[in-house]
Amino acid sequence: MKTVTIIGGGLAGLTLGLGLRQKKIPVTLWEAGRYPRHRVCGEFISGRGLDSLARLGLRPLIENAGAVRATHAAFFSSVNGTTPRALPEPALCLSRHVLDDLLAQEFRRLGGVLREGERSPEKDFSEGTVRATGRRAQPTENGARWFGLKAHARNVTLTADLEMHVAPNGYVGLCRVNGGAVNVCGLFRRLPPASGEVNGSFSHFAKCENTSDWRRIFCGSAGSPVHRRLAAAEFDEASFCAVAGLSLQPHRAAERAECCVGDAVTMIPPVTGNGMSMAFESAELAMEPLSAWSRGELSWKNAQQTIANHCDAAFAQRLAWARRLQTLVLSPSLQRPLVFLAGRSGFFWRWWFARTR
Repeated sequence: MKTVTIIGGGLAGLTLGLGLRQKKIPVTLWEAGRYPRHRVCGEFISGRGLDSLARLGLRPLIENAGAVRATHAAFFSSVNGTTPRALPEPALCLSRHVLDDLLAQEFRRLGGVLREGERSPEKDFSEGTVRATGRRAQPTENGARWFGLKAHARNVTLTADLEMHVAPNGYVGLCRVNGGAVNVCGLFRRLPPASGEVNGSFSHFAKCENTSDWRRIFCGSAGSPVHRRLAAAEFDEASFCAVAGLSLQPHRAAERAECCVGDAVTMIPPVTGNGMSMAFESAELAMEPLSAWSRGELSWKNAQQTIANHCDAAFAQRLAWARRLQTLVLSPSLQRPLVFLAGRSGFFWRWWFARTR
């Protein structure tokens, strides 16, 4: 059998490698970083990604590692909020510091070759090579720059297992994870000076040029619900991480020149909380075509096209609805009405939940 080479050892790359090794396919995985490590991530798994993990036999592994079961969510603007609402389906919350390392160990146990702390010598993605390198950097999008920040904190009291706090130029998600910590993860928009950036909970992010300001960025404006949550928080500075140049424009897998999985295909707006699930799903969708290629039953071109078609069919509608939701959430005039509707209408938020998963 031919060897599948995976470039990138995040959720999608590791899960793909695990699934292929379960089918006895030879796999070499290149990862420039080392495990364990913190990543900018909501650390929240919901929707069809949980089904993918179950089919791969990985869900018990994750639950036994201390994943926290989330059953309720609450939503907040800079001035108002909702009472906790039951999630349509329970979710699992687990630190990427634990999760990535767990998957890497399992991949090795199954006989996969993990080149940890090494960059692939390949300069192009030739036959048999899968790109799982995560997001594709984009300096600006419609004149704005997107940044993601994440840290773990203690001494944080939540009203729900998951909380989403929105403001004109960003949002922060809070969730309980393993070990009693709360994951604090935010997406922030830096507008160009000429745009007349409005003053809001996260607008001062435009003035922050280094990570010494990240506590203030997370906490937002005094008096806001997120500030009340985090003002007395004890942050684990070792867990802080950041990414910049995020692209939230949806892309089709068929547009990519390489065989891709996970965020290397496209990144769903984090407000949906579906990014981790899509990583697991895309990996599962790629397994059978790659296995067939390895066994000589399918050409590389057909395997790549099949994977792209499966991913586009699975994610196109989800990405379109997520884009609409992102636009609504970041519209200052709509934030309070949206939070009001989420609190008063179970149908409203369940409808959005279903369409972004």
